[in-house]
Amino acid sequence: MSSRTSRALIALTLSSTLLIAACGGDDSSLLNKTKTTDPLASTADLETSDPADLIDEPTVSLPTELPTELVITDLTEGEGEAAVEGSTVYVYYVGVLTKDGKRFDGNYGSDPFAVTLGTGSVIDGWDQGLIGIKAGGQRQLDIPSELAYGAAGSGDAIPPDSAISFIVDAVAIVPPFDAADAPDITVEGAANVDALVSEDLVVGDGGEAKAGSNVLVHIIAFNAATGEELASTWGDPSPVGLLLEEGGSLPGLIDGIPGMKVGGRRQLTIPFADAFGTEGNTSMKLPESTDLVVVIDLLSTF
Repeated sequence: MSSRTSRALIALTLSSTLLIAACGGDDSSLLNKTKTTDPLASTADLETSDPADLIDEPTVSLPTELPTELVITDLTEGEGEAAVEGSTVYVYYVGVLTKDGKRFDGNYGSDPFAVTLGTGSVIDGWDQGLIGIKAGGQRQLDIPSELAYGAAGSGDAIPPDSAISFIVDAVAIVPPFDAADAPDITVEGAANVDALVSEDLVVGDGGEAKAGSNVLVHIIAFNAATGEELASTWGDPSPVGLLLEEGGSLPGLIDGIPGMKVGGRRQLTIPFADAFGTEGNTSMKLPESTDLVVVIDLLSTF
């Protein structure tokens, strides 16, 4: 199974609501240069802010003159680790034409937009302008045409040679990492269990996941009966968003993740009734009536 396929299986089978948009967010976004690059993720602590505070879209204050170079203005400083080249930044944003304030794009009230800095997946004004932003930070970017869409513009929304301005709120910063940082886990095959079994392999020290919250995680899934690894998000590194309430994920994850703290790693043995039931999961090659073992790395809570 390819790494991309295994990640897709994790996203589709463990979560009915994918909270964090992979591949750089909504395909309709004008920011994307390409739609093929998944964000990079990390086992390092993920600094986050509360997106519930970001639903109301801010108003962009236009500069008195059109920018001839990138202008970065921190409206709110934020906390924690600053984004560097290779970091994945999850943001809410609104974009307007600098000359008249006409809005052309934004995602407040929707899912955060994920961009990995330095990959060329977004306009240069963002690749350069989000370096140094911290979780909880709000930043205005006034971007000259040369670092935006240049002489070509972008459809009807952004005319040729247009400077554009954004306000960006950083929800989370995922530092760059090496895929070799994935945990080396061996699962011994065992008989089915009657109740959820939980073991903390690493105790985190960040924010705590609670029932009803959104979480961003790496997952490795195993056949509990044989110990065979079935799927992992680590090979194609992009974390999975899960909603910890009924209908948002498998019952075993909804019950098993709360209490974890960011930076933690937990191994769960989930009874088949709280995983994929008597039917199993043919896509993941999990037989019928077979328990599931998952190793969870908690990157963020929202």
